[in-house]
Amino acid sequence: MALTSELGKQIKLKEVEGTLLQLATVDNWSQIQSFQAKPDDLLICTYPKAGTTWIQEIVDMIEQNGDVEKCQRAIIQQRHPFIEWARPPQPSARNAKDCMVSYYHFQRMNHKLPDPGTWEEYFETFINGKVVWGSWFDHVKGWWEMKDRYQILFLFYEDIKRDPKHEIQKVMKFMGKNLDETVLDKIVQETSFEKMKENPMTNRSTVSKSIMDQSISPFMRKGTVGDWKNHFTVAQNERFDEIYRKKMEGTSINFCMEL
Repeated sequence: MALTSELGKQIKLKEVEGTLLQLATVDNWSQIQSFQAKPDDLLICTYPKAGTTWIQEIVDMIEQNGDVEKCQRAIIQQRHPFIEWARPPQPSARNAKDCMVSYYHFQRMNHKLPDPGTWEEYFETFINGKVVWGSWFDHVKGWWEMKDRYQILFLFYEDIKRDPKHEIQKVMKFMGKNLDETVLDKIVQETSFEKMKENPMTNRSTVSKSIMDQSISPFMRKGTVGDWKNHFTVAQNERFDEIYRKKMEGTSINFCMEL
């Protein structure tokens, strides 16, 4: 499959087990499948634009302020877990509507991904799971169902937004770290969306414009909950809600759509 980007280049994608992936990922698929985690590895498993950078920054700061050696991390964005891990994974999920909006703007500015087309076109692409890394529904439902079978810390983007200190404490406990209140408050402050948006290490401002054109849309755009209301039409919202009910039937997962 080949899709055209805004630069007129052909972005070639390939399906692996029903999921569209970039060729660079497909070319390394055998290595990915055979990856064996080390005892001190921590796997962060998120759907695109569901808080990967945020969680990684929180983990980094907890490690930097801890007394033990910094552990290695593998950042995994995939609809199903495919690795045998030594240390439990830490999935992060974001409500599908905001995730769709954020992913749309990310594809607009990221020239390594296909041109998303109009919002109306992208809406159809997303609900049908034809975006890179596949269906949001499959990814979230798959990890949610696995959380009771393994020791998994399942986080929600909206919870981190609402009460960052409480969620960071959960991550800290999961990592087996014990940091004092002053350090914890510092991590809360330094990992706020506003701080990360100003930080070149997290806002991707050093990435070439030929790869990420932030004049189209910033890598860290709004970071809010409920921005979907500025994009979804009434008809799209009603249709999405019906699709969501069908695809997520039988799961106990519950997302906050606004704060």
